[in-house]
Amino acid sequence: MKRLTYLVLALVASTASYAQGDPDTVAKLVEEGKGHNQARLHLETICEQFGSRLTSSSYLEGAQAWAMEQFKAFGCQNVHLEKWGEWPVGFDRDRSGQVGRMTAPIRRNFQFTTPSWTPGTKGLQKGQAVMEPKSMDELNKNKSKFKGAWMVMMPRAGEGIPTREVRDAVMEAARKAGIKGTVQGSANELVITSGNYNITWDKLPKDVRITVRKSDYTAITDALNANKKVDLEFDVRQQFRKGPIVINNVVAEIPGTEKPDEVVIVSGHFDSWDGPMSQGALDNGTGSCVTLECARILGTVMAKPKRTIRFILWSGEEQGLFGSRQYVKDHAAEMDKISAVLVDDGGTNYWGGFVGLETQIPFFQKSMDTLNEAFPTLPMKWRVSARMPRGGGSDHASFNAVGVPGFFTEETGVSDYNYVHHTQHDRLEAAINAYLVQSSTAAAVTSYNLACADQMLPREPKAGG
Repeated sequence: MKRLTYLVLALVASTASYAQGDPDTVAKLVEEGKGHNQARLHLETICEQFGSRLTSSSYLEGAQAWAMEQFKAFGCQNVHLEKWGEWPVGFDRDRSGQVGRMTAPIRRNFQFTTPSWTPGTKGLQKGQAVMEPKSMDELNKNKSKFKGAWMVMMPRAGEGIPTREVRDAVMEAARKAGIKGTVQGSANELVITSGNYNITWDKLPKDVRITVRKSDYTAITDALNANKKVDLEFDVRQQFRKGPIVINNVVAEIPGTEKPDEVVIVSGHFDSWDGPMSQGALDNGTGSCVTLECARILGTVMAKPKRTIRFILWSGEEQGLFGSRQYVKDHAAEMDKISAVLVDDGGTNYWGGFVGLETQIPFFQKSMDTLNEAFPTLPMKWRVSARMPRGGGSDHASFNAVGVPGFFTEETGVSDYNYVHHTQHDRLEAAINAYLVQSSTAAAVTSYNLACADQMLPREPKAGG
């Protein structure tokens, strides 16, 4: 009896793999995706017109308005902003004029960043570099040197590093002595931007905190240790926005022709970190442009999916998956009607496949076969997991947490994501066009076939079921 049950399940799965999208439509999707792809054009606009798009920034708001117009032009319906929250303070960092350099004993331009949601310098601020004192006695003996100076912070660990309590006391005294701000070094040649959004207008941060790459930091400290006079200057242009700042996701749809209440979601997060040199290109301009181009391809060939294909550009992802988590809460009654959620958030590499249940393979296999034939040098594979992946740092996790199949695409290729992730190198020139073409075509073919399958995607059994 058990063997017969397995045979029946296998037959059902095999049937589902073939009862999917119209073959002529799939062929047109591949032809449009390969031959007339515009993903790179979307990414260029995102990066060059709007740049990095920090959640709560005016740049994200501008990019969202533009994206809505694109979805409408592609023929999508129900295009709208969907509010997921409000923050008391927003933050903008100017796109030009950011300066960080040493002017003596030699001239050296720095690669640097500052935390988001911290103050700028209010113009070019020149000052002598002084090393962080190891004790209050050392500071008191040299207090006059700190007025108008940039205090160079010691490493966080190592021989001779004072305790946290001592450092906090020294920092407070240095503020009172009149330092312009602090300068610290990164762990390597990457400068990583982060920041604390959880602030209020009546208690805004006041410290200017600058991080330079390791080699720049070493140049400063080597000169100081050689008893040379070190002059630094910084012009950090950034400002707070008084809230409440309403924060949204962008949502658009191609309605289903037969089962419009059942949904396949194609998505990526639109927000990014906003270091002075970053454009938010690979994290996650690439996933956002793939989502946009998927909508354009489907609209251009006038695909008619049986289920609704919903496109979502999340925000608040970088601070804790806020946009997708709130979406799951707000749409709790609809979760049983969501067949699958596809999330592109792995940088510029191509869609190399998926991680999921063995029972889900037939629903994806035909799409992967089609795409492997269309892009033979960029193969897609399925990695079997006994459970849908838990945790994870992207928006698929919000759905897997409530039992909705969420897929973070297996990003495959030559790009080193760690080199650009939240760093000064997250720029347009790092994007690989051939991978964007495959990814956006894969998104169109996969979402269309899933939306046309006879059944919704299988889910793992509920606990106790």
